[in-house]
Amino acid sequence: MTPDHLTELLNSVRNGTIAVDDALEHLRHFPFQDLGCAQVDHHRELRQGMPEVIFGEGKTVEQTERVMSAMAAKGSNILATRLTGEKASRLQEAFPLAVFHADARCLTLEQHPIQRNGRGTVMVVSAGTSDIPVAAEALVTAAFLGNETTHVYDVGVAGIHRLLARRELLCSAAVIIVVAGMEGALPSVVGGLVNRPVIAVPTSIGYGAAFGGIAALLGMLNSCAAGVTVVNIDNGFGAACAANLINRG
Repeated sequence: MTPDHLTELLNSVRNGTIAVDDALEHLRHFPFQDLGCAQVDHHRELRQGMPEVIFGEGKTVEQTERVMSAMAAKGSNILATRLTGEKASRLQEAFPLAVFHADARCLTLEQHPIQRNGRGTVMVVSAGTSDIPVAAEALVTAAFLGNETTHVYDVGVAGIHRLLARRELLCSAAVIIVVAGMEGALPSVVGGLVNRPVIAVPTSIGYGAAFGGIAALLGMLNSCAAGVTVVNIDNGFGAACAANLINRG
């Protein structure tokens, strides 16, 4: 339930256009709903300004569908992350209006228009094409949360002229999410070029000594560029949530 939905419901009770018992029925599973396999947090958007998001990895299609149905019944927009194409196809049979963003491995269902409420643009930058799944997850999430978004992909330090050619574009963003694997150097470079918050996302992309993203994570945590913060390995979603809070101010 969004703040707008709750305000509308309370105004309807005050104006006498909806009975108190009917309003109670709307709120019966508020603030959370026990589905047995999940406790759906309908209160989260009121508390945090962001609705609960479904982490699809590890859930069955049936479990994901039950959570989506509970959220859809409350009129919520829905984002489910880390879905395979097969899972997404089966969910789209139950929710024909849902859209699968294959690069991001995310499914969205918009039941009401998303309000753009950020102060500026959230930009997602990836070091390599192999980092795109994590970068795209950040991009889809940031847009779902109401931010204007843009992206620049495959501008890693192995060909740094590709990044420098976009310096004006980088400086036009309000918040920059930088996604990189291997040694994870790109966020430090971006952080040294702009006076914007930089959120670094290490990915698990890289050869053996990358240790599944540990090398990139440690490199980013040890960045000498001021203003660079770091989220967990492959956590494009978390980076977008942080960028959303920053962009809303």
